[in-house]
Amino acid sequence: MAKILNLQEEHLVNMIGENSITQAIFNYYPQCPRPDHVLGLKAHTDGSIITVNFADAEGLQLQKNGVWYNVPVVPNALVMNIGDIMEILSNGFFKSLVHRVVTNAEKERLSLVLVYTLELETELEPVSELVDDKRPARYMKIKLHDYMEKYHDTYATGTLAIDGVKISI
Repeated sequence: MAKILNLQEEHLVNMIGENSITQAIFNYYPQCPRPDHVLGLKAHTDGSIITVNFADAEGLQLQKNGVWYNVPVVPNALVMNIGDIMEILSNGFFKSLVHRVVTNAEKERLSLVLVYTLELETELEPVSELVDDKRPARYMKIKLHDYMEKYHDTYATGTLAIDGVKISI
């Protein structure tokens, strides 16, 4: 990803450092007799650098231009989501996708999600090498723990935390 951004190959790895946080989350979605009335997980972005998802059944959907698309299940494959932190660090080059999980009438769904993030005291802002006169900073500087507080508050309301730190250009 650093190479795509024309940064030194190890730039992002060095930035993440040894105090990064990894969380493992197991999600179980039982069969649902009325999947048209129940979401497994409502629409959101991930408040992470990157999220790795391994799921055994359909249900993950992503939104693009207001349309929901099913993410196909490929046996033994991983789904990688760009999170809000990477969107901010990349100054908007990489986008954190809105996604959700829908329930299924015929089959239960089990997923293992690995969330990679930074130490909570990290000052979060676009990488300085990605900011210039042609592409000014698109996100304000914020401590990660403050961002995560916004993230959890906005999740409850259905809005996106990432929108709250964007700078109007």
